[in-house]
Amino acid sequence: MNLQLTNQQKQERTRFREFVDQEIAPHACRFDREEKLPIELIVKIARQGYLGSFLGEEWGGRSLDTITYGLLSEEIGRACSSVRSLLTVHDMVAISVLRWGSHEQRAKWLPLLVQGKAIAAFAVTEPEAGCDLGCVKTTAVRAGGGYVLNGVKSWITFGQVADLFLVLAGLDEKLSAFLVERNRPGVSTVPISGLLGVRASMLAEVRLNDCEIPADSIIGQPGFGLASVVATALGLGRYSVAWGCVGIAQACLESCVKYTNDRKQFGKPLKEHQLIRHMISDMVVDIKAARLLCSRAGILKQLGDPCEVMETLIAKYFSSRAAMKSASDAVQIHGANGCGDRYPVQRYMRDAKIMEIIEGSNQMQQLLIADYAYQEEARNLSDGD
Repeated sequence: MNLQLTNQQKQERTRFREFVDQEIAPHACRFDREEKLPIELIVKIARQGYLGSFLGEEWGGRSLDTITYGLLSEEIGRACSSVRSLLTVHDMVAISVLRWGSHEQRAKWLPLLVQGKAIAAFAVTEPEAGCDLGCVKTTAVRAGGGYVLNGVKSWITFGQVADLFLVLAGLDEKLSAFLVERNRPGVSTVPISGLLGVRASMLAEVRLNDCEIPADSIIGQPGFGLASVVATALGLGRYSVAWGCVGIAQACLESCVKYTNDRKQFGKPLKEHQLIRHMISDMVVDIKAARLLCSRAGILKQLGDPCEVMETLIAKYFSSRAAMKSASDAVQIHGANGCGDRYPVQRYMRDAKIMEIIEGSNQMQQLLIADYAYQEEARNLSDGD
């Protein structure tokens, strides 16, 4: 397996970084304080082709391969996890439409999603259904040739501004997925503020009150909502988050190298203190290891290898832990300065904690990874027989 970047991938990474350093990084702390992203930025991101960037040219996309897509997530995550979250949830809906949508749904929505003329949100979680999506209580009932939805979705990233929601609901006692437009009667949103991290991701509670949608709003087959549609979306979501975590850790390293170069303590630069060097070296190793795990998952995803599902879980689990450890050490290195808003490391730490929760908590990842280990051992014993 070749984990070296091609020349084209290196060139794309350079372009990503230039855009991020000019348009996102200088304003990320303001986005965090104001708890929102300016529409002008979303327009610029769309013009760069960064929304639905993996989609083919027939939909207006850039056909980015999985590694290049990961590099995009890393570079944006390095500057602002909230902006990276926009790409993640938007693209989770886009890949669901691409994979499971009808020809009419793809023709209608994919060009709009690429152009940013429609912003999409993944409306799956509920007040009593987080990791355990089998507990979803939102219902869909057939009526008048279409469906009527009732329920509440919580913690919906960019729910405040999304034009299109992918909604998971129970239909005939089986979970199905639906595309629901914001302007449908019965759809309302309530902003959620004061979040620990990713504060500019404009979360909302989405309420569906006798919301009538047409029959062609269902995506995929009835009853395939969780195992097929949502599973596809979460696969991309975890992959994007994993690379975004590499970006957080990289940002922590860059901030700490600059800070320890400039600051002196006890008569010598902070970087010359042994324990500081210890923390810096741990960051370097964790970043390289996380990036390699993400690259491996990306290559397998590009090949369509079924092993990519577990490799993505492993990458997301390790990368989120690495981001949290790097951010915690970064705050420690900055001392009291790291606890205020003069330096971005406190934001990195808050964002990193969110990464350990979203798209399946780290504890859920641990359970799945352990199951995989036992299954592998059972297969090895069987092969030995």
